[in-house]
Amino acid sequence: MNLQQNVSLKPYNTFGIDVIAEYFTELNDINALQEITDLPHQKYILGGGSNILLTEPVSGLVVHNTLKGITIEKEDANNIWLNVQAGEVWHDVVLYAINRGLGGIENLALIPGTVGATPMQNIGAYGVEVKETIESVTFWYWKEKTFLTYSNRECAFGYRDSIFKRQLKDKAFITSVVYKLSKKPTYNTSYGAVAQELESMGVHAPSVKAIAYAVMNIRTSKLPDPKMIGNAGSFFKNPTITKKQFEKLRTQYDSIPSYPVNEELIKIPAAWLIERCGWKGYKTGDIGVHAKQALVLVNYGNGKGKEIWKLSGDILKSVKEKFDIELEREVQVW
Repeated sequence: MNLQQNVSLKPYNTFGIDVIAEYFTELNDINALQEITDLPHQKYILGGGSNILLTEPVSGLVVHNTLKGITIEKEDANNIWLNVQAGEVWHDVVLYAINRGLGGIENLALIPGTVGATPMQNIGAYGVEVKETIESVTFWYWKEKTFLTYSNRECAFGYRDSIFKRQLKDKAFITSVVYKLSKKPTYNTSYGAVAQELESMGVHAPSVKAIAYAVMNIRTSKLPDPKMIGNAGSFFKNPTITKKQFEKLRTQYDSIPSYPVNEELIKIPAAWLIERCGWKGYKTGDIGVHAKQALVLVNYGNGKGKEIWKLSGDILKSVKEKFDIELEREVQVW
């Protein structure tokens, strides 16, 4: 284990926030976990750094997960189970799957971050959540100094949520995930602009590869590249409200978009709410709200994490005042 001191985390977070970690180490060998556990410092786990906002120097040890490897755990006539190490780049796993005609995660193409974040966040896009493909999650339990494996059910997945963000927060280090993918996939093209994009691509018979590339086209047209403009993708979750509250809002805003969750609940796009509050394209100093996607807060250069945090709070307040809807931040804050 190579333990470093006073390391800038700017290269390790997609917001490009420059804060210092008191201690830092790369984890590329799972056997080093025992040694890391025995260190007295508080531990912070960092993967792709694409869903995190750094607001102050980190007092403790930042462990950068770079565990690599994709193996076939088992397969049958209809499915294949991939065991993927948590440090793998998520989009690389999507490409691995679509290049082999394996279905289930094609709608999740180009979501930034690493595999370890996928069960933690229960990442989702274009009508698909990763929980639909996760068979199990293996993690290092800091307190007991042992590996545990949880089934899909034990992970308690919810909307951008899991047991790893709640009961096991700061207690578990995800080391690998098993995904169950289909050799005979069914296609989900009904959500958002996927079907429209496939049509513009001239695709009349969908495939996992075609859908993935349609999603990639949509994402690149709307979302800024973190290599060009610092950001962490969607900063807020889409809120869920009651049908009664939705009907009341619709009397004032007849164009309000919505997606039914069940007979009682309706999901509203947070981007629409934020845009109607006048935030889209807002800029102050080196931070702001992206001009093409109101869900995305951005760092144009030397913005500070605390400045972005304050901006997000101002947005929450304005949406609450205008629509009486409580938005929730999706990004994790250190």
